[in-house]
Amino acid sequence: MSSPVLVVVVVLVVALAAAALVGVLLNRRSGRLKAIPLVRVPVYDPAELGLSSTGPTVLHFSATWCGPCAAVRRVVDQVCDDLVGVAHVEIDMDANPEAARRLSVLSLPTTFIFAPDGRQLYRTAGVPKAADLRAALEPLLA
Repeated sequence: MSSPVLVVVVVLVVALAAAALVGVLLNRRSGRLKAIPLVRVPVYDPAELGLSSTGPTVLHFSATWCGPCAAVRRVVDQVCDDLVGVAHVEIDMDANPEAARRLSVLSLPTTFIFAPDGRQLYRTAGVPKAADLRAALEPLLA
């Protein structure tokens, strides 16, 4: 093999390895709940987003064309059915793009957990795990 061909092969192998690493890291991050730092906690009017004023609310953005959004709906419904006092709100991004803009939703599905006073406490992109949702919601019910 000549030297220029060897260099091209090495560059391609390194590029593929780097792309695979980035893919793995992004995939591991998908669906993980991220707590909003207290210094940046946005507060929204609960009535504007349909949030509960008596308990925490899980709000998620979806669209009819979004495949993973159905999985989010199933997970959130399961958790909300198990935890009395947790509300579930689903907003169609195509039908309400203004709400998506206000909450800086850039990808679907995106899920939020709000306190009864409208404070945004958690956010995740992708399909959250039921155990993670429960762990975030249970202290809010105590």
